[in-house]
Amino acid sequence: MDIIITDLKARQVLSSRGEPTVEVELTLNKQYKGRAIVPSGASKGKFEAEELKDQDMSLYKGKSVYKVVKGINDEISPFIVGGKYSSLYKLDNKLISLDGTKNKKKYGGNGILGISIAYLKALSELYHLSCFQYIGGINFNHFPLPMMNVINGGAHSNNSLDIQEFMIVPIGAKSIDDAIRYCVEVYYALKEILNERGLSTGVGDEGGFAPNLKNEEEALDLLSEAINNAGYILGVDFKFSLDIASSEWKTKDGYYLPKKKKVMTSKELMDYYLKIVDKYPILSLEDPFDQEDYSSWNSFLLHTKGSVLLVGDDLYTTNVERLKMGIENKLSDAILIKPNQIGTISETLNCINLAKDANMKIIVSHRSGESEDDFISDLAYGVKADYVKFGAPCRSERTTKYNRLLKIEEIIKEQKQ
Repeated sequence: MDIIITDLKARQVLSSRGEPTVEVELTLNKQYKGRAIVPSGASKGKFEAEELKDQDMSLYKGKSVYKVVKGINDEISPFIVGGKYSSLYKLDNKLISLDGTKNKKKYGGNGILGISIAYLKALSELYHLSCFQYIGGINFNHFPLPMMNVINGGAHSNNSLDIQEFMIVPIGAKSIDDAIRYCVEVYYALKEILNERGLSTGVGDEGGFAPNLKNEEEALDLLSEAINNAGYILGVDFKFSLDIASSEWKTKDGYYLPKKKKVMTSKELMDYYLKIVDKYPILSLEDPFDQEDYSSWNSFLLHTKGSVLLVGDDLYTTNVERLKMGIENKLSDAILIKPNQIGTISETLNCINLAKDANMKIIVSHRSGESEDDFISDLAYGVKADYVKFGAPCRSERTTKYNRLLKIEEIIKEQKQ
């Protein structure tokens, strides 16, 4: 059977931050449809695919994406509608060729990714499979553990914390259902503690609470108390993960922590992290150093010797060439996967496969500016990711992804009966 793209259209919609983003609808063989909404990050890596905005300050303060939408509808659509594309890789290669720039500066990663995801969804419909099954087959004996962001800081909130995300990881859970329940119960307990102490229970971009606290250690102490109050054991049922997002701090003089108004050297940062790792059960540290501070990454990886996962996000930006460099120079032992950092799903899958070949842990992640699109849940299951980062169990653009994980687990159980 020929697989033909029979319709493609894009429109501007709103993300969870109320900012414009791109939605794409694609139809195969006049009946199999896929729809995708592209997310957007607040803290972006230097090497990410271009996210194009109109820069017209009279519209959405320059954040509209009408030009990206027009590029899809008026330029890309005439090239690919009517074309036969038997695989995701063939379509993505065509899109990359049409763009013709290194970082997708012509049509934007935010334009091309929408087409790539919508095509994959439509292809899954054509083969009567869920997306996760089309990506990974039908046999699953593994589920991704949530790294649930329950306290927000850094660029995701206006509070006093420089570290961007404080996450709880339910290492004792035996199913997705249990993993989500464990985390939600701790989230409830944390809210009760904050209320009792007169601290803010307002939430940041990713649904985590954003109280003003003395320091990062106080945040971890609050989480330790919440885990205990919820009836769980820290170190047995839960560990912590931290997204440092230190590229946001880098200056020519070292690292400037804006909320503490303090400059630290790489060595001082490393000592600070080691102090935290010694005091608390830390599973992982994400972006502890700048995306180009390679010597610090390598030194820290050698020093920790696998006792804590070092996760590259801005370091790699889901880019195979960046990852090859990181593997060669022994910079980290885990990678964060964000499809909109690279701009197509086939390139995302190539990056995941390379990381797996290097025995790195895979963490599939949302962005701070999200939507009701739950595709990354299917992606995480399909590639058999070790962990997912979808934010707190709050705000529908986050919970829709957890709800999809629950549905996927149900589908898998039904297949095994």
